Formats: sequence, C-alpha cells, structure tokens
Amino acid sequence: MAILDNVDLPDDLYQELQELARTENSSINAQVITLLRNALSAVEIQRSEQQRRRDVPKLLEEIGRRRESRRTDIEWPDSTALIREDRDR
Repeated sequence: MAILDNVDLPDDLYQELQELARTENSSINAQVITLLRNALSAVEIQRSEQQRRRDVPKLLEEIGRRRESRRTDIEWPDSTALIREDRDR
C-alpha cells in the first residue's frame, strides 16, 4: 500500500476529519481513504454520464436508421382490442 506523506491540511479541515472519524468509529486514515474512494467514484460516474450524453446523437441516428428500415406493410392489431379479448377469456 502506498503512503501519502507531508500533506498539509488546514486545522479546521483536520478538525472536521477528526469529528467525522469519531462519529463513524474509525480512524482518520480510514476516513480519508473512504472519502477519497467516494470522490473518485463520483468522478467516474460523472465521466460516464458525460460520455452517454455525447453518445446521444449517435443513438438517435441509429434509431432513425432502424425506423426507416422497418417494414411498413404490417398491420398491427389494436392493443385495446387485444386487452379486452384477453380479459374476456
């Protein structure tokens, strides 16, 4: 495991870490690791959301192509009639 040394924390931030660690019944080191993992996980989620937003135009284009290639000579039954028929059984 890597060691992170010589990190200068403001006194108020260190006090908050101590209080958080005390309320969570853990050490300050464990609390810092947990906070860093949560922060990195949040960053990764944000990146994946941004990637999905960039992919939206591609997805819309693909949907359009599929819609255009779909057969139009098919007569689809009315869903209301199908539901009524199923209820009458």
